[in-house]
Amino acid sequence: MTTTATRRDGVRLTQYAHGGGCACKIPPGELEEVVAGLTGRTPLPGRAGDLLVGLDSGDDAAVVRLPGGAGAQAVVATADFFTPVVDDPYDWGRIAAANALSDVYAMGGSPLVAVNLLAWPRDVLPLALVREVLRGGLDIAAEAGCHVAGGHSVDDPEPKYGMAVTGVADPARLLRNDTGRPGMPLSLTKPLGLGVLNNRHKATGEVFPEAVRTMVTLNRDAAAAALAGSAVCATDVTGFGLLGHLYKLARASGVTAVVHASAVPVLDGAREAARAGYVSGGTRRNLAWVAPGTDFGGTDELTRLLLADAQTSGGLLVAGEVPGAPVIGELVPEGEHRLVIR
Repeated sequence: MTTTATRRDGVRLTQYAHGGGCACKIPPGELEEVVAGLTGRTPLPGRAGDLLVGLDSGDDAAVVRLPGGAGAQAVVATADFFTPVVDDPYDWGRIAAANALSDVYAMGGSPLVAVNLLAWPRDVLPLALVREVLRGGLDIAAEAGCHVAGGHSVDDPEPKYGMAVTGVADPARLLRNDTGRPGMPLSLTKPLGLGVLNNRHKATGEVFPEAVRTMVTLNRDAAAAALAGSAVCATDVTGFGLLGHLYKLARASGVTAVVHASAVPVLDGAREAARAGYVSGGTRRNLAWVAPGTDFGGTDELTRLLLADAQTSGGLLVAGEVPGAPVIGELVPEGEHRLVIR
């Protein structure tokens, strides 16, 4: 279902950004080159606690176990922000907040407090719109039971919004991307296609309510279900697409991931949007990055693009079964390819 954008103020936020949402991420291959050699460093002796998850495996957030011996909690820290993915400022705020909070859920944590990260072209766009963006973020944080306490803003030619989030987790029950083992099924908790629908929205002004509902849905319940099922391995699906994030998970875990393409859920209208050419540059870069390590079998180009579609506030990809979520594949012993599409 689509509707036509009819904002009373006449402002289309997506037209003030070169890209949109998590499709604006620096490509994974380039990013890995940048951070190469920046891992493994530790602070001077003190009270920093033990770094349980850092930069090494490219996981969703950092995790530090607090000092205190047995029973000590772990702190989960992350930050995420991006350019407008929809024209409605309130919805953009909600989507950006849900996306930032997702990194904490993807580690098996619970968010405690967030601070806003805001860039705004103050001489170009009305400041009244900023209030709507922040209100959207505040409402989603409230739904998550997370405090919002201030933040930081800058005058910038391009609008950007997101949050830095701090949460807590049980260090013995983390969801990590390097703990997958052969024989584990793969579950996906949200459908794909957000990238192509957002790209179509940016180009045409069409509004896709199902896509917005998907993006503002917290991954809280999915994470709780994964933990209740004793899962230990998960990641969320955002700007690197399903294939990009699964590639990182399989590589970090030393396994091969098999995806059954026909089992992967896709939002209504996404195939049509992809067929019509509403595919972001980020999606094509995702596909190019994983291609050398992927056996695509007989999958067609459209299916490959959707599997690599750059998602914004996508679902959790869990190595384990999650009630209500489709099983889209499984992990198998490491083979010639990191990913196999069937």
